[in-house]
Amino acid sequence: MSLRMLIIGAGGREHALAWKTAQSPEVEKVYVAPGNAGTALEDKVENVPIAPTDTPALVGFARERRVALTIVGPEGPLVAGIADAFAAAGLRCFGPSQQAARLEGSKHFSKLFMRRYGIPTAAGESFTELAPALAYIEAASLPIVVKADGLAAGKGVVIASTREQAGRALREMLTTGKFGAAGQRVVIEDFIAGEETSFIVMSDGEHVVPLASSQDHKARDDGDAGPNTGGMGAYSPAAMMDDALHERIMQRVIEPAIAGMRAEGTPYRGFLYAGLMVDADGNPQALEFNCRLGDPETQPILMRLQGDLPALCELALAQQLHTATLAWDPRPAVGVVMASSGYPQGATKGRPITGLRQTDRTVKIFHAGTRQAGDEIVTNGGRVLCVTALADSVTEARRQAYQTVATIACDALFYRSDIAYRAVRRETASGLPAQ
Repeated sequence: MSLRMLIIGAGGREHALAWKTAQSPEVEKVYVAPGNAGTALEDKVENVPIAPTDTPALVGFARERRVALTIVGPEGPLVAGIADAFAAAGLRCFGPSQQAARLEGSKHFSKLFMRRYGIPTAAGESFTELAPALAYIEAASLPIVVKADGLAAGKGVVIASTREQAGRALREMLTTGKFGAAGQRVVIEDFIAGEETSFIVMSDGEHVVPLASSQDHKARDDGDAGPNTGGMGAYSPAAMMDDALHERIMQRVIEPAIAGMRAEGTPYRGFLYAGLMVDADGNPQALEFNCRLGDPETQPILMRLQGDLPALCELALAQQLHTATLAWDPRPAVGVVMASSGYPQGATKGRPITGLRQTDRTVKIFHAGTRQAGDEIVTNGGRVLCVTALADSVTEARRQAYQTVATIACDALFYRSDIAYRAVRRETASGLPAQ
């Protein structure tokens, strides 16, 4: 067969999806709309200058080019209903419906949904007016978490250690419109102590297949300091994950979520990401749901995935996911994000990047905020690159990733120097590679 595929999006997640999709022997061509400078360099991959938000143009392109399957990367188009538009046009698209994507599109909806189906999550309340929100904070314990209800590109969460900080976050969201419509409602919830992990699955609406575990690093600076970002790096598998925790997450979080969506008449078909906090006793609580693959978790996860990604998506669309068998490279992968100066508040664009040529097959430089400018590749977003390495231990994978980071030159990039530090610490303490 000679299938044509379409990946929607322009980030590191979409580069990884295009790279992995192109490896399928069944695939002839992978289009990426709009893609980036990295996707343009991949074999069998072609960028298409259509915005992820231009649903009519994307539907028209997929129909004209006889695209067999579309995979949607970012949350925005999914929350806006792109999967429904493709389905109405008779086109195959892997991603949840607009109704199902509310799990990410509205933290208010998600919080109420979790309560309805007994999914463990922090106590909290939603507000649309400043005065009652401030009163709630005055009576709450610290630290407290303030979240914009809608989509805010991973930046709409503030962990406030003082009431003044919480009040400032509320005013920015509800009064000054920092996040636009996304911040017209806020969710204030208790802070949960523990260790954060990401748990991503594929669902066909009834059956669920977990992907490899991973752990993201949300804070901008070393030691998990500084403001929250979309993610400064990730590694897989998560060092804390064992069979018992895996089973608890499936039974307490994932299975109730899929069953709940089905019970509400909005079966969930697509990638589902649960952001979790695990306490000292190994009990998971859901911080959030995302209606797509995580970024940068996708990069190390897909580095480890063995097999045909489009075939897995097709099984899910046929509601045959229970017949799928996933195989993983036993070696861990570590991804280090190189971000633009000013991130997450802003981005420095148009700065040349050199040192991107690759020779080692166990290291992959995934592009995110990049574009081609003549003969140069330049910065074009907040998170610019994710350098991802695969090795026999987390320690070695991290060493190789940072070794490659050191060869990349740009006067407007920074990165954390401690990605995967928890896994390296566990590995060092045990004297054995993390599994």
